[in-house]
Amino acid sequence: MLVLSEVEVRELLPAADLVGVMESALAAFSNGEVNQPVRTALEVGPDRAFFGVMPAYIPSPAAVGAKLVTVFSGNSARGLPTHFAVIILVDPVTGAPAAVIGGAYITAARTAAVSAVAVRHLARPDAAVLAILGSGVQARSHLEILCHAHRFQEVRAWSPTPDHLARFIEEGASTGEISLHGASDAEDAVRGADVIVLATSSSAPVIHNEWVAAGALVISLGAYRPDMREMDPALMAGARVIVDSRAAALVEAGDIVQGIREGRWRDTHIAGELGEVFQGRVPGRTAADEVVVFKSLGMAVEDVAAAQLAYSRAREQGKGREIAL
Repeated sequence: MLVLSEVEVRELLPAADLVGVMESALAAFSNGEVNQPVRTALEVGPDRAFFGVMPAYIPSPAAVGAKLVTVFSGNSARGLPTHFAVIILVDPVTGAPAAVIGGAYITAARTAAVSAVAVRHLARPDAAVLAILGSGVQARSHLEILCHAHRFQEVRAWSPTPDHLARFIEEGASTGEISLHGASDAEDAVRGADVIVLATSSSAPVIHNEWVAAGALVISLGAYRPDMREMDPALMAGARVIVDSRAAALVEAGDIVQGIREGRWRDTHIAGELGEVFQGRVPGRTAADEVVVFKSLGMAVEDVAAAQLAYSRAREQGKGREIAL
């Protein structure tokens, strides 16, 4: 069995390489070619920490695996990352353990790569201003990949933690290729933005409908539990809503689930899956002034597809460490 560290995975999978891989994975999922249940999620301890198990089988190219992911918010006070992840691959023919792969980088990079697919198919072609709410790992990966995939003229960032925001701005601006600046508050970042990325861990709305310009694309990464909500319900009610997975969104996405429970909309408010949009089966943006929300929960097929590519490249390049169980 091959073991790949986070450092090795990062070397094997440049983030830009994953955009095409994610597009293929999303298409296979929406075509019903992937065997993937909605993830199993367990609450751990009095702080309601999160432990998720995410398996998937992809028939072509054949891959079988599962990601184990944890979110322990109390780790911030311990000086530890709040998110940990590991991906296990098994041989699709024999079922024998094939690899154990660090999953933190893959989680961040594949999520941003999926967002790049969303920008390609749901944003206006002339989108010029990107707003990022948040300053953590997902904010960094989105800054890198979205600015590589689309030419933005301006990037605004805001975080509820000033020190984290200052570090994010300093690191992002050091490339010299991005016009990046900090906003005084979330509203200042969002008003007039063409693409808005919500990369916070907030359980309450961080964006309000009246801030969002006509024609904007809002990419929501948080509120992955049914009791969480990061968008103003009025924003969701008036927007065209696209998701990565209908099945998962109707169980996990608090912004969608709570709106249904409150009678604001029905499950048909979900216009379609992103994989359906770029295959032409469901219209994406239907008007230049339409606000579109892409709700991204993250799927096992994305993790397994990325991990399989890392594994194949590691075998070709002789990287990783062999162990016997």
